[in-house]
Amino acid sequence: MNLIIISGLSGSGKTVALHTLEDQDYYCVDNLPLGLLPEFVDRVLDRTIQPYDNIAVGIDARSASHDLRRFSEIIKPVREQDINIEVIYLQAELGTLIKRFSDTRRRHPLTRKGLPLAEAIEIEKNLLSDIASGSDLFIDTTFTNVHQLRDLIKQQVANRERKNGLSVLFQSFGFKHGTPTDSDFVFDVRCLPNPHWEPTLRPLTGLDQEVIEFLQDHAEVVQMKSYIRDFLHNWIPKFEQQNRYYLTISIGCTGGQHRSVYIAQQLSDDFRDKVDTVSIRHRELE
Repeated sequence: MNLIIISGLSGSGKTVALHTLEDQDYYCVDNLPLGLLPEFVDRVLDRTIQPYDNIAVGIDARSASHDLRRFSEIIKPVREQDINIEVIYLQAELGTLIKRFSDTRRRHPLTRKGLPLAEAIEIEKNLLSDIASGSDLFIDTTFTNVHQLRDLIKQQVANRERKNGLSVLFQSFGFKHGTPTDSDFVFDVRCLPNPHWEPTLRPLTGLDQEVIEFLQDHAEVVQMKSYIRDFLHNWIPKFEQQNRYYLTISIGCTGGQHRSVYIAQQLSDDFRDKVDTVSIRHRELE
């Protein structure tokens, strides 16, 4: 049986993630009190009730605080059973979360205690710190809308479960728009020749043939791509040996339009026949 625990900050997309997994034939339960998790798993494992193979559970700050601080302890007996458990933690920057609550006019669960929104978010982050530190996949949705998050969950989580192996996400981004905080590796390619300074290439992206040819004609681009590829060829198997489920590899240039897109796309194409599940995301192009 596969059990996915979805947790994270309110407003970061937990409900979207659960609904996406539900659409992928997961049996989903939202806002399960953490203290009831072992009993819930025992009931689900009772095949006389219902033979569920894929289950997703949402756990958030509405659980008892003393249980949240004992997450590792509570989940330990569950891990000892014949269950494949993955913990996915979602978060976003404070300003983004405040804007989302303002746009939707929904209340944060902790503001019912009279706390200002910013303070409630910080307290929630502290309550969930044990879950965050023990997560298998960390997703920062600061720059991710609902549709992009759905695609990300489908590609990295649902597809990986079908193949039951390592899922690697290659992500391009622009440093001027912010460095992603959910990456295992970040490679900076701003030292490479920039197509932005070629007037005919400026409106194009690293997916266009003209830009691809421009970059391939520079030896340092070919060398950088080769160095990163060789590094990942050597170290990805090491992560697999440690039973890691997810890796996020981010490639950044200045604007996230040309160089990082080209390198990330080339790497994802190269690793598709070497890793069980490979996903590609061009953050700034989306």
